This record gives sequence, structure tokens and C-alpha cells, in this order.
Amino acid sequence: MSSATPAATVNHLLDAVPRTVLARLQSGLERVELTYGQVLYEPQARITHVYFPLDCLVSLLTVVDDRKPLEVGMVGNEGMVGTAMVLGVDESGVRALVQGSGSALRMSAARFRAEFKASAPLQRAVYRYTHLLMAQVSQTAACNRFHTVDARLGRWLLMTADRMHTDQFQLTQEFLAHMLGVRRVGVTRAAVNLGRKKLIDYARGRINILNRPGLEAVACSCYRIVKDLQDRAHA
Repeated sequence: MSSATPAATVNHLLDAVPRTVLARLQSGLERVELTYGQVLYEPQARITHVYFPLDCLVSLLTVVDDRKPLEVGMVGNEGMVGTAMVLGVDESGVRALVQGSGSALRMSAARFRAEFKASAPLQRAVYRYTHLLMAQVSQTAACNRFHTVDARLGRWLLMTADRMHTDQFQLTQEFLAHMLGVRRVGVTRAAVNLGRKKLIDYARGRINILNRPGLEAVACSCYRIVKDLQDRAHA
């Protein structure tokens, strides 16, 4: 990206820093296209780049033994992928998997480390986002333990729609089962239940949210808790 015009990036974390800081950062930012299923990091792998999503969505997955991975967080244009760098760690603790195709701004880990050390405004923005991500991860852990599959599916669909900026997206039942940590039959049953209530339409792997207020009413409180935190941070 050119540093001549420090235009807004449509990434809330980057847009939260002063324009003078953004202008300096832009010379190190590269726009890339990320595709569904692309793995950005594996656990214990060295972080070579950090990513600032624009209109894509990245799932953060934890892998335990030989079990299927479970989603513990998701990142859209509210933040960045690679927050371990903020804590002085250059290895990923999770698998970062592109869940929704789209664009992102990418910066080398070395450049990000240097910019982060040199800029107090960037530090504040990244620390604020890291706090929000930790809150989301904590809430997701509690949600996976205590809430019904129907409520969890509602939460997950709303969070995905918020970050993808669309109420229609392509997802298989198998993928949803991995994200929610349940058997495929459980996802099928939950999707059928939401469909009967005319909240979603789910056919051939395509989900369409038909009634967002109704889906919010069915979703567990975890969705609103995390969204309110993010809304206050961006106010």
C-alpha cells in the first residue's frame, strides 16, 4: 500500500490509530486474498506474518490429542491474527483457519514487532483488541460447556454474519460440527430447529439468516456480551 495517503483501511484496529501512525504502517502492509480452508498458522509454528482482516473471517482452533479441532475464537475486521506477537511470543498457540474468503492486510512479523515497539498508539490499539479477543475466547469456552447446541449455533451464525457483513454464507454441516465441537447429527438437529422457526434457511450447505432479531432471541447471552464489549471499544 502507498504511504502517501493514509486512508482508512476498514480494519477497526488499524483505523483506531492516528493517521500519522497509519501512514507509516501502510508501507509495510500488503493486501492479500485469503481463501476458505487456507491455514495461516499451525500450533507451535513460527509466526511469519500478522494479518488484519478486511472482509474475510479467520477461525482460531485448538487441537487436543488426535481429536478434531474446536473453535475457540474468530477474527474479522475488528482485529488481527497473530496476537501472540504482542506478548513477545513468535509461535502460534492455535491453528488459524480461513473460514470466510476475502481480503486482509498482511505485515511481516519482523516489521510488526518493530512498529509495535516504536508506537505507543499502536500498542494501545493492539492491547485493547487483545483484551477483547481474550474475553471472546473465555466466553466461548463457557458457552461450549453450558449452552445448548441451538443457542450456540445461533451465537455462531450471528458472530459470523457480523464479521462477514452478510447474512448469507456457505458452510457444510461437518464444518459447523468442528466449529461447535459437537457431532454432525447435533448440528443437523439444531439447524432444523432454527429452520422450523423461520429464523434461517439451510440448504445445500448455504445458510441464509431470515430473521435476525429472532435469531438473537434464540442465541445464548454470550453473543450479546461479546458484541457489547466490541461496540463499546469502537464507540
